[in-house]
Amino acid sequence: MQPIRGRVRTGLPAVLLGAALLLTTACSGGGNSGGSGGDNGKAGGGTAKTGTEASKAVVNVKPDDGSKEVATSGVLKITSSGGKLTTVTVADTKGNAVEGKLAADGATWEPARNLAAATEYKVHAVAKDEAGRESAKDTTFSTLTPQNTFVGHYTPEDGSTVGVGMPVSINFTRGITNTEAVEKAITVTAEPSVPIEGHWFGNDRLDFRPEKYWAAGTKVTVKMALDGVEGRPGVYGKQTRTVTFTVGRSQVTTVDATSKKMEVVRDGQVLKTIPITAGAPSTTTYNGQMVISEKYKVTRMNGATVGFGGEYDISDVPHAMRLSTSGTFVHGNYWAPSSTFGSENVSHGCVGLEDERGAGDPNTPAAWFFNESLIGDVVVVKNSKDKQIAPDNGLNGWNMDWAEWIK
Repeated sequence: MQPIRGRVRTGLPAVLLGAALLLTTACSGGGNSGGSGGDNGKAGGGTAKTGTEASKAVVNVKPDDGSKEVATSGVLKITSSGGKLTTVTVADTKGNAVEGKLAADGATWEPARNLAAATEYKVHAVAKDEAGRESAKDTTFSTLTPQNTFVGHYTPEDGSTVGVGMPVSINFTRGITNTEAVEKAITVTAEPSVPIEGHWFGNDRLDFRPEKYWAAGTKVTVKMALDGVEGRPGVYGKQTRTVTFTVGRSQVTTVDATSKKMEVVRDGQVLKTIPITAGAPSTTTYNGQMVISEKYKVTRMNGATVGFGGEYDISDVPHAMRLSTSGTFVHGNYWAPSSTFGSENVSHGCVGLEDERGAGDPNTPAAWFFNESLIGDVVVVKNSKDKQIAPDNGLNGWNMDWAEWIK
């Protein structure tokens, strides 16, 4: 009986083995029913690609993820090896995107401007290899918090309507040594478009203007992106501001110190001719193009503040409009006889018009001119026995040739 049990055990696995071989043949890949495809139908015996291989493109971000106190310029740079950058987004936590430039070969991305100070940024960058496979990197970093800062005090005011001679003038609270970076952070544009250039007066004042007076009706936009700009070693801007203003009608007034008259021209037409008194022989009026920068219905004028000692101190000068930082005004004069205007030059350098004390009479020449003038209107003085006013004495850069202005 023992041998019989042995035959039964060896025959049964053979049947199962045959079934297993049949099953293997039925499930083999390829359509070769003869079972001769030893490589599953693939020549050369290689390994098939599954389509899940990693991208060869690698994204690198500087500064490193989590970095603190990062410099606002010269550090942020995103690169790709083994592929090209296809998407780069850098934004602060409020969603304000950082404008940047992607190299033509797709290998690098750098910001177009400095970053803001004391700000956290998030970076999202994607690169693609030659096979079209993508890789991405997401990082965060924060910029330094400066100990010393500066801002720019600007004129004209946001939303104002000004005369055709009004420049954009920015006075900084700290002396600037990196003037190129600061000027790059400020853009001035106009509609209709016209070339606009900046000019530095010293290291704390930057003015912008076109070659000629603005055209009437021009819309001007000033964008100040000074936050994070290192204006001098260790001193950073902290200001981001957009200012717009409109240029009103064209009004240019010409004062002739010899004939003692001034002619007011609006939009190319003579509006009025007014008798005036200019600077006396010992205190002549500057020649040149001057811009009205301030208007006061009544103000005090004290000679001691402009180098004239105690020669005069008038507490209620009416209808005063500033033409220079050094104290030149067009203003009303109620203390001189009416016969003075148009016949004598008796002032300490200002241009005087007949007026009434208290600035209450709207019919006087001074009141009329005051009411018809805008900040930014141009007053040109000629034929005075004095020098031309300095371009930085007030908003008077028009006294500088364009070629010199753009140097």
